[in-house]
Amino acid sequence: MTKHEPSVEPLAEVAGLTVDFGSVRAVDGLSFTLEAGGALAVVGESGSGKSASAYALLGLHRGTGARVGGTVRVAGTDVNAADDRELRALRGAQAAMVFQDPLSSLDPYYPVGDQIAEVLRVHRRLSRRAARARAVEVLDRVGIPDAARRSRLRPHEFSGGMRQRTLIAMALACEPRLIVADEPTTALDVTVQAQILDLLHDLRQETGMGLLLVTHDVGVAAESVDEVLVMRAGREVERGPVARVLGAPREAYTKELLAAVPRVETRRAVPTVTPGPALSSRAAVGAPADGSAEEVAVPLLEAVDLRREFGRGSGRTVAVGGVSLAVHAGRTLGIVGESGSGKTTLGRMLVRLLDPTAGRLRYGGTEIGSLPEKELRPFRRELQMVFQDPVASLNPRRSVGESVADPLRAAGERDEERVRDRVGALLERVGLDRAHFERYPHEFSGGQRQRIGIARALAAEPKVIVCDEAVSALDVTTQAQVVALLAELQRELSIGLVFIAHDLAVVRQVSDHVAVMRGGLIVEQGPADEVYEDPRDPYTRQLLAAVPALDPGLAAARRAARKELAAA
Repeated sequence: MTKHEPSVEPLAEVAGLTVDFGSVRAVDGLSFTLEAGGALAVVGESGSGKSASAYALLGLHRGTGARVGGTVRVAGTDVNAADDRELRALRGAQAAMVFQDPLSSLDPYYPVGDQIAEVLRVHRRLSRRAARARAVEVLDRVGIPDAARRSRLRPHEFSGGMRQRTLIAMALACEPRLIVADEPTTALDVTVQAQILDLLHDLRQETGMGLLLVTHDVGVAAESVDEVLVMRAGREVERGPVARVLGAPREAYTKELLAAVPRVETRRAVPTVTPGPALSSRAAVGAPADGSAEEVAVPLLEAVDLRREFGRGSGRTVAVGGVSLAVHAGRTLGIVGESGSGKTTLGRMLVRLLDPTAGRLRYGGTEIGSLPEKELRPFRRELQMVFQDPVASLNPRRSVGESVADPLRAAGERDEERVRDRVGALLERVGLDRAHFERYPHEFSGGQRQRIGIARALAAEPKVIVCDEAVSALDVTTQAQVVALLAELQRELSIGLVFIAHDLAVVRQVSDHVAVMRGGLIVEQGPADEVYEDPRDPYTRQLLAAVPALDPGLAAARRAARKELAAA
């Protein structure tokens, strides 16, 4: 790929930028400069205005009803004053966007190679054959294996990481001087995230392109950029070199943001003071949870050789291939692994939302793995789940109070006054207001919706709660609040928690005991500090090496370590 020559003129110049959506000012007087070949991260929580600012660089607010003010110049083009022809010339050829959700950005009906080729035919006027050849070239450059064959596949035939690589390939097709990446790694596993960040770093080194990275993950910023701009409520809070802003922040909000970031190297600060000790020594991989001589407490929930298969015959898939573990009162079992590792399937089996194909599942000493639904009902209340996506798990046509009340009514409570009083108390318990009973899910933020999901789980007075990626889509400060809430509830109610996540830092922050899953099996499990500080399985070491570091120097060292592991 062509390496861009340094330019005297800044690659991007933003002065007094404002973006209004109706009466709401999303961006309020933002100014910054990005030099040619530079990399700037715009960091902030949801609603801070960071994405609205990024979209303004490519004129993507045009035609949406948003009002954009101030000056935006990108690669010599005055974006706000440019006509449609000038904007088309800018997009793709000079500046390109990588969006957060590849599935909404790629056409599901066309092969990915054809979609990249179309960009080239529009901007470069290439022949169909030349455009196809170039599409294969850029797919190969972003690490898509067997690029010529895979270029003929459609988006649904790619994994999440491969779809994100495809978007980057599409952005690179015309060799732009600037790439604007809006949360490009948010939904990805830690190892795939590291691969995408390493790819962006290598491309910058090779081509000299500039990068504007929008993210709520401060660790991602440390891995990828030279400068950081922290936003809050549409305004700049702090800006400067990445090492200075992350190492010695000057503003209180930046300090608060950094304090909320979980660190993979930090031990759990406050151990749970409740009955039921965690395993005191490393459990053998695949060994039944009740086979450890050190275990003295009877588990609340116990799985022995639990297995789940989907499909039949040649189409059969083994999602979980014989897993053994134990959950204790007042303790948290963390389950980590990448997409496809089987952790969500396992979590659903633990609360019997999925029936095991084989193996034993015991709750309070009673075998429940094969119980029919009628006999399972008495246990349903005590085994609850908090899902990853609260929007999908809450009925948009019902008030949140009615959703939280469902477990109470299912248990036979018919007194409406008592139901409303209990729901009000639960809403208050998770940091919301009794008056929120009549509101609907769309009226709440992501963090508030997750709190509602927790309140609904608590309504059943459970003994075990399985949290499936319950904080993965939340900002770091909101994530910290939800994690703290779960820990507080656990201390008070002695609940056994199963915390499923792909974020190793969050899992260490909350867990007493950790199980690492890969390919439907547990490859390593034991006390959290032992697993994190002395990982025995190469896969665990690979996961830990992929965790973003807040120190840019450490981030560079980890990048080198990842390359060594990949080459080994």
